[in-house]
Amino acid sequence: MSTSRTGTSAERTGGMPPNLGGAPSERTTAAPRAQASDATEAISNGPAAAAILAAGIGCFAVGLFALAGDAFRSFAHFFTFYKPTGPLSGVTTSAIIVWLLSWFVLSRHWGTRSVALGRVTAAAFVLLALGVLLTFPPFMDLLQGK
Repeated sequence: MSTSRTGTSAERTGGMPPNLGGAPSERTTAAPRAQASDATEAISNGPAAAAILAAGIGCFAVGLFALAGDAFRSFAHFFTFYKPTGPLSGVTTSAIIVWLLSWFVLSRHWGTRSVALGRVTAAAFVLLALGVLLTFPPFMDLLQGK
C-alpha cells in the first residue's frame, strides 16, 4: 500500500499561495527559464560537429583514393590489400582509417566547444558531393583524360 503525502496548498507550493488569476506566477516562469539557460550553456555541439565533418572527410577520402588508385599504377598497387578485389580493398579500408582518425582528432579539438554547426554541415556536404563526384566513372575519366 502506498503512502501519499498530503498537505495544504501552501505546503505543496513551497509557501506560495496558489495563483488563481490565471497569469503565470513569477515562480513558475522563472524556474524553466533558468533551467533552459543552464541546459544550453552546459551542452556543447563540438562532438556532434566533429562526427558530421569527419563523415564528410571520409567520403571525400573514398573519392580521392578511388581516383588515385584508378589513375596511377603505383597507387593501385599500394591500395591492393586483397588481390581478388584489387585496389578497392585498400581504398575503402584507408578511407575508413582517415574517417576514424579525423573523427578522433576533431572530437578532441572540439570536445567542449560550441561551433558553427551550419558551416560544419555545409562543409561536410561539399566534401560528400566531391567524394561522390570523384567516384562517378565519367567524371573520373574526364579528370584522367581518357
